[in-house]
Amino acid sequence: MTDKLGALDGGRSLNDLPGRRKALKALVAEESAALLPGAANALTARIIEDLGFHAAYLTGAGLTNTHLGMPDLGLVTASDLVETTARISDVCQLPLVVDMDTGFGNALNAYTTFQRLERAGASAVQLEDQVFPKKCGHFSGKDVVPLGEMLGKLRACLDARQDDNLQIIARTDARAVLGFEAAMERAHAMIEEGADIIFVEAPETLEEIKAISQLPAPQLINFVVGGRTPMVELDYLKESGFAFVLYANAALQASVKAVQEVLGSLKEHGSLYEVSDRLADFDERQRIVGKPIFDALSQRYEGA
Repeated sequence: MTDKLGALDGGRSLNDLPGRRKALKALVAEESAALLPGAANALTARIIEDLGFHAAYLTGAGLTNTHLGMPDLGLVTASDLVETTARISDVCQLPLVVDMDTGFGNALNAYTTFQRLERAGASAVQLEDQVFPKKCGHFSGKDVVPLGEMLGKLRACLDARQDDNLQIIARTDARAVLGFEAAMERAHAMIEEGADIIFVEAPETLEEIKAISQLPAPQLINFVVGGRTPMVELDYLKESGFAFVLYANAALQASVKAVQEVLGSLKEHGSLYEVSDRLADFDERQRIVGKPIFDALSQRYEGA
């Protein structure tokens, strides 16, 4: 959006990126287990902001499911991700954490993708150690690259970074492939390399979650309904000092269920009468997408 539109829209503009990144960095420092809901598109990001969350997460799995209608098997491109990052950053003033998956290739690919995401408006970028093309962290059959290769990619992202307040999240999927001890060894190595936040994917017990919380860097934990990690109360995660509690695809799963129920009722009854209470009304829909802002702009420019 232009600066003028940004001013009318509560300050939404890429010009406020430094502030967003500093806000996210301060949130991480609190170690308060901040809830981090996932958004696969700009509309969902607007809803997350409207509900009062402090940050949003652009989910690679959600992007694949939503934009391609396909499973999370590394099928989206770097350009898909960069474009969606820009779209969300343009209309949502929350800090945006972006899932870069494996960096879309080798260290050079990670370097250039990271640069593009920084320019597009990311406040944090997540890089993982799966083999490219990756799979959902809760799928079976995934594999990880040698540690040295992952550290090289991480080093490339550190070199590519222009704004020191843009944080780098290093994720390891080694728990399901090499075991928990190997995953923790990788986490320590990533911290030593310079990662700002650590994400050990898919721990399987409360004891493993506790061990992760004691790593010497801020941590992110991910919960997936039906996934490998047991659900844990938020109070416990706060006491343990986690920085973020990620629900990457809760909104997506809720959307799938709602669409099935509403359109299923339409198919069965030939009307929406039976499910009218499940629909946002017309005015609410326009409010969420910021129509009053565009109305104000239209009034400003009419007759100019």
